[in-house]
Amino acid sequence: MGVFFETGRLILREFELKDMQAVYNFASDVDVLKYTGDAILNNLNQAKELIEDVWFSDYKKYGYGRWAVVYKEENKVIGFAGLKYLPELKETDIGFRFLPEYCGTGIATEASKGIIKYGFEVLKLNRIIGVAMPKNVASNKVLKKIGLIFYKFDLYEGEDERKKYNWYKMDKKIYLDLYGR
Repeated sequence: MGVFFETGRLILREFELKDMQAVYNFASDVDVLKYTGDAILNNLNQAKELIEDVWFSDYKKYGYGRWAVVYKEENKVIGFAGLKYLPELKETDIGFRFLPEYCGTGIATEASKGIIKYGFEVLKLNRIIGVAMPKNVASNKVLKKIGLIFYKFDLYEGEDERKKYNWYKMDKKIYLDLYGR
């Protein structure tokens, strides 16, 4: 499983089964999952299932998915970042999650800029979206900082009427205007 790209502080690569403990560490943390709507993992087997049944499946089916983010200085998986195809919406979503001690350090922005570039230049996507709960101030800031534009406040398909999200998007033209590629 290869490395997709590196930044100054990070390596983004596909998840491997050896990452089970790291996945469990961030996916069982209440603070990490507070604004995601995802269930908290209760054991290592659930981390293994997430890697195999979701991420490996996405890599095989769509050619991309969420990637392990390795903090170079510590050679440690500190979370995930990447693209995810949402077949129910026919859209590709950018997302990220990190252990709390790495939040507020610019890592989400650093990783996301590389992901945007990869999405448009390597995968040849026409559009990337981002979805964040309004209370998730940090994620909303990152999505704006990397150039996604707010376009609606709406439900996520199948969600409760009281759970509306901020929806952002970037199309290839905006990418080219912002990043000059």
